[in-house]
Parts: sequence; structure tokens; C-alpha cells
Amino acid sequence: MLLGSPLTELLLLAGGAALLYAGAELLVKGASDLALAVGLKASTVGVTVVAFATTAPELFVSLLGAVTVSTDTGLGAIVGSNIANIGLVLGVSALIRPLNISQTVFERHIPFMVLAALLLVGLGWDGQIGAVDGVLLLAVLVAFTAVVLRRVQQTQSGISAAERAEMPEARVRDAAAVVGGIVALVVGSSWLVDGGQSLLSAAGFSDIFIGLTVLALGTSLPELAASVIAAIRGEAEFSVGNVVGSNIYNILAVIGIVAVVTPISVAPSVRGFEFPALLAFTALLVGLMYRGDRISRVDGSVLVVGYVLFVYLLLP
Repeated sequence: MLLGSPLTELLLLAGGAALLYAGAELLVKGASDLALAVGLKASTVGVTVVAFATTAPELFVSLLGAVTVSTDTGLGAIVGSNIANIGLVLGVSALIRPLNISQTVFERHIPFMVLAALLLVGLGWDGQIGAVDGVLLLAVLVAFTAVVLRRVQQTQSGISAAERAEMPEARVRDAAAVVGGIVALVVGSSWLVDGGQSLLSAAGFSDIFIGLTVLALGTSLPELAASVIAAIRGEAEFSVGNVVGSNIYNILAVIGIVAVVTPISVAPSVRGFEFPALLAFTALLVGLMYRGDRISRVDGSVLVVGYVLFVYLLLP
């Protein structure tokens, strides 16, 4: 078999998909059991541990792309990934099972997701996101982390002795499942991204198109796998918390770190279409959440149709 042949790329795609499924099963099961053991809500675990873990591919792809290829690739992956998280991940998850929205996520985490999107667009509107901008994004990330940790502390202090006695003990195998799930998700998404990127590059597509479609979709696959499995297992709060947390980390952590390492150039086409699309999807999600305490199947279909339209408009 020739290295880089279409057959090799297709095998990478298939192997990556299998690893994503296995990794999502391990991660959601392990994180759910650990949450019960330490008294945390599923939404809190989703917006922290699961979200940060599923953001790892975006960080790897963006840093690697910025250093070895172009910052267009990394920025396209982030913007496209956040749009895919809302339109595709939450949309598909809601189609499987309506998603209940945690009051904590809506009141404490959604504002940070909106702020992150606005900061990305505002800082990048002059055509570049530099080191100072990166430091600002990382500072907001510190504030978000402080809010989450304070909530965790409040949750822990509110557990009575009787409730704590009834809680299951944390097991090593649950922690091992989380770690194993993260590794499988990262490797699986990497295989999928490599296969898809090679096929599109050979077909002559641009870096920014690849970033906004294949890399964005590929790096969103951990969120998609984890959220879909969570919805199937009845852990819907994981799905919402995972997407909200991932969108926050994608911009504040990934773009922040990349911008500190090397300035990120923002093409006029990104400012003219992708940035407005990101704000539109963010506003749509907030609107759907604001009018009710759940994302229904109808809402899910609207999100998926919106994402399909976004990808269609990206086609050259």
C-alpha cells in the first residue's frame, strides 16, 4: 500500500471514526461515574473536564498549522469548529433526544461563550490577532476558570454528611476510562483530519477552506461523539455543557495561546462571512435557550439545516 494513497486516507478515516466512538463511550461513562462520586453535576463536568479534553484536537491542529503551514488553517479550524459545535453537534444531539439546559450553564457559562465570540471578532477585525490580544483572551480564560471553580466549591460545600455517605466511591477504573477516552478521541480525530486534509489538498482546495470544513469538522468530532453518546445514554446535560465549554476554550485558550506564539492573520473573507456566521450561530443558540429550558428536536433540525447551509455557502 502506498503511503498517502487514497486507500490509505480512507483507512485513516475509518480507523479514526472507530476510535472516536470508543473514546466517546469511555469518556462519557468515566466522567459520569466520577461526577457522581465527587458530587458534581453532569453539566459542570461537561463544561470543564469533557469540554477541555475535547478541545485538545483544536489546540494541536491550530498550533501545528500556525507553526508549520499558515495561521489561516488554525483560525479556520477554530471558527468552523465553534460553528460546527453549535449547528452540528447540538443539532444532532437534540434530534436524538431533546436537551435540557442547566440554569448554571445558561447564567454563568453562556455569557462567557458570547463574550469569547465577540472578543474574537472584535480583536480580529483589524486583520490580525497579536500577542497582546492573546494575553487578553487568556486573562478572560482565567476569569472563566475562577467562576467554574467557585461554583464547584459551592456545590461541594452544599453536600450534607448524609448525602456524602450515600455517594459512590471514586474508582481508579473511572479515571482510567476518562484518560483512555481522551487519548482515543485525540488520536481518532487526528486520523480523520489527516485523511480528510490529504484528500482535499490533493483536490486543490485552499488552506482556509480546509480549515473551515474538514479540519473544523474533524476537530469537532470529539465533541460530536461525546455529545451524541451522552444524549443516547440520557446524559443530555453533558452535551450542552460540552459544547458551551468547548466553544469557550477554543477561543480563549487555543486562539489565545496561538496568538502569543505567533500573530494570527485574519483574511478579509473571514471578516466578511465566517465571523458574522459565528455571531449568528451564537445568537441563534442563545435565543433558543432563552425561550425555553430545553433544545427541542425542532430546534435541533433548525441548527443542523443552518450548518448545512453554512457549509454549502463555503463551497468554492
